[in-house]
Amino acid sequence: MKPGGLIVLGGLPGTGKTTVARPPARELAAAYLRIDTIEQALVASGELTAPPRAAGYVTGYALARDQLANGVDVVAECVNPLKITRDAWRAAGSRVLEVELVCSDPRRHRARVEERAAGIPGHRLPTWRDVVEREYEPWDRDHLVVDTAATSTAECVELILRDFARL
Repeated sequence: MKPGGLIVLGGLPGTGKTTVARPPARELAAAYLRIDTIEQALVASGELTAPPRAAGYVTGYALARDQLANGVDVVAECVNPLKITRDAWRAAGSRVLEVELVCSDPRRHRARVEERAAGIPGHRLPTWRDVVEREYEPWDRDHLVVDTAATSTAECVELILRDFARL
């Protein structure tokens, strides 16, 4: 059985990850993993004494490995801010497309952050200040970078699916 492929969409909050991640997941009939959803479920369980820091990502990696081993493609959506998180996703599968979404227009990016709805019951969205002050390490390897200020959602999806097909 051919192992599934993994698309990891990362980027700061408000760059369009959820909007861009869902269409390729549907197109590929892939498992869709949203780290915000996992983290909110962990919080809602009432078993944590503090908000999760690594637990959501570690859970996501495990779920991705299970799906990939069953030959199911996976689209994972998360900020993916650190080299260690990026390396862990890459270790989850042999066919991995790493995508970083950016929004080069600071006004548009701020408006997106301030005007969006959570879409996950109980989830607290970050403020613009949270986004600006967030730890976000520069990437140290080749990956697909898509500017959502200059590229439509449909074009983003097309680029991602094209690069994924090449894996």
